[in-house]
Amino acid sequence: MSALSLIRHNAHRVDVDGHAMLMHVPTTSLFEMDAVSRDVYDLFRRVGVADADLLQSELGDRFSPQDLAECVQSFVSLDILRDAADPGTPLAIQKVEDIALSTIVLNVNTGCNLACTYCYKEDLTTPAKGERMDFETARKSIELLLRQAAARDSVNVVFFGGEPLSNMALIRQVVTYAEARVAELGKAVDFSLTTNATLLTEEIVDWLNAHRVAVTVSMDGPRALHDANRKTVGGRGTYDVVAAKVRMLLARYDARPVGVRVTLTRGVTDVLAIHDHLKNDLGFAEVGFGPATSGPIAVFNLDGELLKQVFEDMKSLGRRYVEAAIRGENIGFSNMHQLLTDIAQGMKKAVPCGAGLGMLAVDKGGDLHLCHRFVGSSQPTYGNVDRGIDVPRLAAFIEGAQDRSQFGCRTCRIRSICAGGCYHESYARQGDPFAPVYHYCDLLRDWVDFGIESYTRIMPANPSFFRRHLEPRRAPQ
Repeated sequence: MSALSLIRHNAHRVDVDGHAMLMHVPTTSLFEMDAVSRDVYDLFRRVGVADADLLQSELGDRFSPQDLAECVQSFVSLDILRDAADPGTPLAIQKVEDIALSTIVLNVNTGCNLACTYCYKEDLTTPAKGERMDFETARKSIELLLRQAAARDSVNVVFFGGEPLSNMALIRQVVTYAEARVAELGKAVDFSLTTNATLLTEEIVDWLNAHRVAVTVSMDGPRALHDANRKTVGGRGTYDVVAAKVRMLLARYDARPVGVRVTLTRGVTDVLAIHDHLKNDLGFAEVGFGPATSGPIAVFNLDGELLKQVFEDMKSLGRRYVEAAIRGENIGFSNMHQLLTDIAQGMKKAVPCGAGLGMLAVDKGGDLHLCHRFVGSSQPTYGNVDRGIDVPRLAAFIEGAQDRSQFGCRTCRIRSICAGGCYHESYARQGDPFAPVYHYCDLLRDWVDFGIESYTRIMPANPSFFRRHLEPRRAPQ
């Protein structure tokens, strides 16, 4: 064989309890290395470039020429080893010809009855000043979704705000209309919303249940932590009201598991206590954490040592998750669910999420945004429900997002999971939706390594856990 070089950014080794695990970075596929592949990989990692003579002299006393040749060929086929003279293929940009939507996000009201200190919404206002989407705009949004999803069997409609339940009349109209339209087309439709829970009533909960509207609640933990940031417009804490509403919701609603979204800010970082209260005391099915690092008021953002500590605490909760998973139990930690799903399925992302590809958000005037987070921002829009999607403009954005070589993403070991990170996080923090979330990079790499370790420990001990608890979360309803 000619001299081969190790393509370091296409492979990453993690050792777990005596198992040498190799992640194939381009596909996030995970392999356990045997003795020959481990020694061949370690040799190349040490010397960088090797030929047949060096392989034979270094490893020939332990492995047969055939075993070495087969191992080398497997690494070549994965582009982990490559002819030392081969510069490799240029980055292939996937051209976007059309936008095959699966999801539309309707921003039904800019008004919100809370004044959470960390809120990122640039168009947010008080209930009295809230601007509501009208039914005609919503109807056109549904028709746009159905046109762009012609080849799909099911579509998703998401209600967002402000506080979406403050425009409950529109939500009812949209659900009735969309259910009738998909029935005509032989499709299915899923509805979902995120709410602060303060406006929930028994009648609303029963209606959401009847129409199987998936519900996520925004809540930040026990009273002292929740009330630190989630206040009314008048400045009062909202824990008591929200907790009472949540208990009522969970007692009456059984269409789907109800999850809770926690925003971690300076002073609200006790991951273990927050999870225990929301999961065990209140009874949410899942708890997901989102560290605030780019909010409009810098004093609330996590950075540096605080952010590092949050990830360490999430790993502590993750270890509980692993121990429970081995016993066949699910403690409902959404961040671990997502991480293990990405690893188990072999995630291969060219862009960070479906924003602009499978999903668009609609504002009150009918303009189309990359996602709900950009509604009200200074970023460009991509058409309108009257004119349709501006495909050339949106395609140019998506194609541009695939090449972040100038930022170092092309050689990052978690590029197929992260793909540069959230567009809005980058825009809010750095003013550029393509700039990677550098403040996260090292922590996210460590988080993925933790996921590999967790997967490696759960799989041999209880492989059915993935089938019973992770796969159903991704199955169409």
